[in-house]
This record gives sequence, C-alpha cells and structure tokens, in this order.
Amino acid sequence: MKELREKIQKEGTVLGENVLKVDGFLTHQIDAKLMSQIGQRFAELYKDRGITKIVTIEASGIAPAVFAGLAMDVPVIFARKQKSLTMNQELLTASVYSFTKQVTNDISISTKFLTKNDHVLVIDDFLANGQAALGLIELCQQAGATVEGIGIVIEKSFQNGRQLIVDKGYRVDSLARIASLENNEVHFIIEEED
Repeated sequence: MKELREKIQKEGTVLGENVLKVDGFLTHQIDAKLMSQIGQRFAELYKDRGITKIVTIEASGIAPAVFAGLAMDVPVIFARKQKSLTMNQELLTASVYSFTKQVTNDISISTKFLTKNDHVLVIDDFLANGQAALGLIELCQQAGATVEGIGIVIEKSFQNGRQLIVDKGYRVDSLARIASLENNEVHFIIEEED
C-alpha cells in the first residue's frame, strides 16, 4: 500500500536491525485518514470471504481493526491482555510472547462474542515473530470459529512470523512488507497491488 509505505519512510524511525518505531501514526498517535485507507484496503481484500467478525489484540491493533470493521460493517473484538472485573463470563485464553516488550501475556476473549458460526479476519499492527497472530488464531480455534485470513499493517518479512502462519495453512495479507532495516533505512518488498 503506497500511502502506508510513504508514511513509514517519512515518519518511521529505525531503532536497530529489528525495531521500527511508528508511534507518530500507528502505535501511539493515530493517523485517522491513513487508518481509514487501511480499513478500506482490508475490506477490499476480504470482500468475498464472508467475514462476520474482526479479531485483534490490544492496543495498537485496535485502530486498524476498527476502521476495517467500519468498512466491512462487522463487529470488532479485541483480546484483552488483562482481565477486568467485568470479564466474568467464560473466557477463551492463550499465552502470547511480545518481542517488542519482552513479556508473555495471557490474552482473553469472552465466549459470548466469538462462536463457531463466525468467519474471522485477524488484524494486527505488526507481524514479526508471529506470536500475537498465532495467539489470536488459537482463541478463534477454541471458539470453533473459522479464520479466513490474517491482515497485517506492517510485516517484518526478515523475521519468521509469516512463514509460521502460512505453514499452518492461513492466508496472510500485509499492507507494507519490510525486507530489512539495515543502515537505519527501511527497505520494502514491493508487490503488485490490485
């Protein structure tokens, strides 16, 4: 997605060979216009898949997921990293390791929001080692829901996350694929867009 790549080039900051900081438009402050375009792009990619729910993980996946949900006219569920007092229903739970934060979180979704009748699009901000996406897939499997695909805003293609997910038989659509973060520069994999 050209607009996203341009935004990454203009505002992203490379913090070593594995970390890209995009807090000015995605992970801390949100560029709503760009998120709207991202939501529209995911809606186009999955228009024929019968999506009934979008699932993401708090916190940075919420903005692109909400805009995709708006474009697709479906509810958005986000897996919580911490249980609140109001989460007293039956819970689907999985453990997810965060590469960026170097911690493992137990993520949860209430069973009342995700069922075996759902066709799910999983959306997240980044794909690196694939652990967040795999955790969300696990929650969907526990509910008996069908995962139609994984939508990623920014993929670090030099890490193994995509391959782990594809090897499990899931479709992955990333809007910006990064080949490397060498010499403090972002190098993209450019793909044909529809």
